Amino acid sequence: MTTPHVYPDHRTRMGAIALAIAGLLFAVYEIAAPRADETTLDGAASWASAGWSIAHISAIVGLILIPLGYGAIRGFLDGTPQERTAHLAAVIGYIGSGLTISYYGAEVYGLKAIGERAVADGDASLTDVGNDFRLDPTAMTVFAIGLLLVAVAAVLASIAVWRSGSLPRWSAVPLAALLVTMLPQFFLPQAARIVWGVLVAVAALWLAAALWRAAEGASRPQASRKVTVLSSPTDA
Repeated sequence: MTTPHVYPDHRTRMGAIALAIAGLLFAVYEIAAPRADETTLDGAASWASAGWSIAHISAIVGLILIPLGYGAIRGFLDGTPQERTAHLAAVIGYIGSGLTISYYGAEVYGLKAIGERAVADGDASLTDVGNDFRLDPTAMTVFAIGLLLVAVAAVLASIAVWRSGSLPRWSAVPLAALLVTMLPQFFLPQAARIVWGVLVAVAALWLAAALWRAAEGASRPQASRKVTVLSSPTDA
């Protein structure tokens, strides 16, 4: 087993905290988002609601935080054969999150404005404008590529963790499996989507806890060495 390079504990722990918060935000995303027929005034009202904004901003922040967690894993594995894999996970994760966030930004801000106007005018036909830009080929392509890269990054992170020998093997697998299914879950019923979000939270918390414990374990040998040096007799 290759021993990871000693990485500043606070940075590893911050990565663990980022993963934990990201997971919880994905649960908020699925729970808070109102679901309605988006060709009706009820659908327009859902776009204009606070729940819609809270949900999508939660997803945006969650997508920002997940690659930060991968970066902490890379740092923890510094000097080991898996550092490169974890580094790729972080880089690809940042790119994937950035592309995905561009679509979420349009949803949280653009659809909100369209929904408010449709409700104010009592004109459900305005929802067609929102659905037109959501289903625009360019927008959908960017979104799909972003989600694909999010999935690839999660798989790479799980491979790095699995092969590291210094983190629990299975700790990153559930999160990777769930992020791989992030695109298909959009076609599930609302209840199933909520279950998916809660499972993401559980998986992210599991990986965060494993990273936190590993950081504590890596710091203990340093502390014991310091005590030994301080307690050793001075050379004559």
